[in-house]
Formats: sequence, C-alpha cells, structure tokens
Amino acid sequence: MIPENKKAAVNNALQLTFGSSEFEDIQELTAGLSSAMVFKIRVSGKPYLLRIITRTDAMSDPTLEYTCMKVAAEAGIAPGVLCADIEERISIIDFIEAKPFPVDDAKLKMPDLLKRLHSLPPFSFRINYLDKIDEFVQKFQTVKIIPEEMANALFPHYAKIRSIYPHDEHDMVACHNDLKPENTLFDGDRVWLVDWEAAFLNDRYLDLAIVANFVIRKDSDEKDYLEAYFGKEVTEYQYARFFLMRQMLHFSYFVIFILFGKPDEPVDFNTPKPNFREFHDLIWAGKLSLASMDNRVKYALVHMEQLQHNLKLKRFEDSLAIVANHQSL
Repeated sequence: MIPENKKAAVNNALQLTFGSSEFEDIQELTAGLSSAMVFKIRVSGKPYLLRIITRTDAMSDPTLEYTCMKVAAEAGIAPGVLCADIEERISIIDFIEAKPFPVDDAKLKMPDLLKRLHSLPPFSFRINYLDKIDEFVQKFQTVKIIPEEMANALFPHYAKIRSIYPHDEHDMVACHNDLKPENTLFDGDRVWLVDWEAAFLNDRYLDLAIVANFVIRKDSDEKDYLEAYFGKEVTEYQYARFFLMRQMLHFSYFVIFILFGKPDEPVDFNTPKPNFREFHDLIWAGKLSLASMDNRVKYALVHMEQLQHNLKLKRFEDSLAIVANHQSL
C-alpha cells in the first residue's frame, strides 16, 4: 500500500517516532482532492495519520506546510504533530475521529476558529491569490470554453472587482486557504484543521468566504458570522469586502473546475443546475465528493449560476462603490 520508493523512509519515520517500524493496521484514506497519499495507521492500539507528499511542483513546499502545521498544532488548531520529515515529505500526526458537524454548530464554532487561526504569527508569503485567479481567468478566456455572450456578461464584472479589490497589509494573515469539509474535522467538541498544503500568508476574507459557502444560508447568518469573527458590529466596508471576495471565489471555482473538470468533453452550460445551498449541504455532510469529475463540473456550474444571480443584485454595485470609496479616503 505504501509506495515501494517510500517504504524505507516511512519505516525510518516510524522508528524515530515510536521506537519501532511496525504498525498493526493501515488503511488508505481517499477523501478530498489532495495529491498526497494519506493513511490511517494504528500503533500500539492508537490511531495516527500518516501523510506522504507526492507533488513536486512549485506549489508543493513541505517546509512551509510543516511549519504552518506545527504552529497551528501548538495553538490547538491542528492535531498534534509527531513527525514532520521535510526531506522525505512524510508527516505523522494525531488521528481525529471525525463526527457529523451540524451546520448550526459550525456557524457558531467556525468564526472563533478562524479568528484564532488568523491571530497566529503571520505565515510566510507564497503567492498573490488574486494574481493566481487572474492566471486561470486569462487561460479560461483564451480557450473560449463558454459562449461569447455568456463570457461578455460575466468577465467585465470580474475585471471591476479585480480593479478595486484592495491589498491591505492589516488583512494579510495566517490562512489555511483550503477549508473544505474534509479538512475541517469535528470530534464532537472541538474543530481541528488538517492538510496544510495550501497554507500561506493571505487575505483573511478568503478563509471567511470559503467557510461561508457552507455555513451561511440567509442574511442574518452572515451578520452573526461576521460579528462573531470580528467581535463587534461589522462596518459596511467589511460587509462589502466580504461580498466581493465571495464573488471572486465563485469566479475562481467556476473557472478552475471547468478547466480541470472534464477538459475533453464539451460542457452544456444550459443544463439544469443543482441548488447552491443543497449542493454545499451534501458536500458538508460527506454525501457528495468532488473526487468525481462529473461532480466537479456540476460544482463549477453551481458557482456560475450563483455568480450570475449575485452580479445582478444591487448589493454588487453598492459593494463596488463602498470599497472603491474606502480606498480613495
């Protein structure tokens, strides 16, 4: 089950961690989209998570990943780290037995967790997230996947957001950047964050927007969510910036999951689309996986439809104006 070329390194990691390279049981865990190989192992009757990084591209930085993970573990945000071998790209951490995480509980617990995460010492900078979205959007427009009329109705709005969305050093904080349900584990009492592969210094509003896709169902939820995070009444600027980041996230998921969903098959953009809320509820409950290529395409279309709806709202133009005016002060 463990790759042949990694067996010696894994045995060494186990020996250094537990004083023996033997384990009683091993089970590969396949949930999520990470390229890493993840195993649940049992040593002396206790479960642990064994993770082997397999990516070798520019976005794979075990030094940064393990550093962020250790800092988060020391703060009680991530599970305890027993081994983090940067050279061999192997880590062993405490295993969290995940239990169902009701959305009503998540609405209360996640803002506090994000506040604690974003209060950690700043992580290292890796990429400008908005510049990275630009790369995907430009590629998407170049390949001309969607009808021209649809593209003309969407991407000028993207350009408006991008032109006024601010870079504020105060809001550049320690971010996880991949807060999907598989990486948000609830043990029945506490919430733990795992898989720190995408962690780096980033805009706090990105983490807030990712979680919001799953826990915000109505306007009052948004108010409670943001006030719980900021610990005070939210300003119109914070509301506006949060709203614009959510639209950037819709653009990002739409573009990326179309580009890398089923690139060899044409996409029917007029096909009936699942409801945004229902689709995210299924993902949150673990009843729908984005490991399926078909589901990735559906996910892209779900975000496209939500985006089309949001761009027609008065709140969109108001948010652009509020953020632009704030920047000119």
